[in-house]
Amino acid sequence: MRKGLRRSAAEPRAWQRMLSGRRLDLLAPSPMDIEIEDIAHGLARVARWNGQTLGEHAFSVAQHSVVVEEIVGHIQPDVAPRWRLAALLHDASEYVIGDMISPFKAALGVNYRDFEERLENAIHTRFGLPAKTPVLIKKLIKQADRACAFFEATQLAGFNPSESLIFFDAPPPGYNLKIDPQPPAIAQARYLARFHLLSEAAGFSPVAAVLDTE
Repeated sequence: MRKGLRRSAAEPRAWQRMLSGRRLDLLAPSPMDIEIEDIAHGLARVARWNGQTLGEHAFSVAQHSVVVEEIVGHIQPDVAPRWRLAALLHDASEYVIGDMISPFKAALGVNYRDFEERLENAIHTRFGLPAKTPVLIKKLIKQADRACAFFEATQLAGFNPSESLIFFDAPPPGYNLKIDPQPPAIAQARYLARFHLLSEAAGFSPVAAVLDTE
């Protein structure tokens, strides 16, 4: 065991090893330990609605995120690429913590939300975004998120439209969606492709972000 990695057997492990080889400290996440490939891989395998959806495949957070980014562009076509990237990454923390349904988040309370916020800040910093998303952009992303949830609820999760409108937002005018849940490999590839396109448009340089892992 390398020097500095020895720990007491009684000390609980507070980091997760990612497939990239990174070790992400869950209590104090560092941008240096976050890779988009890990995020895409994880989100493509995290099911929305706790997996309680119709279809051969679960509707993944990765596929959901791509739709939310698309809806953001529909609502505000002139929104800057960096904020469309923020929309794509709006649930990126779930590659570590999973997709907890809103009632469970509320039950867990402030400590959970603090942890989620620290991880989100680290992800934003890693990919060249402000740690804190501007309030107006956050509201725009939330509107798109809830509109996407309307489609998911009515097409996949057993809600009728009137019931869904009570809990989520109506789709924006002129936007319609037919959901076909994708297998993980496809959801992962499409999430990565969208990330790289938006990163380039936003002026984020993957080369500049290469990290020393030695």
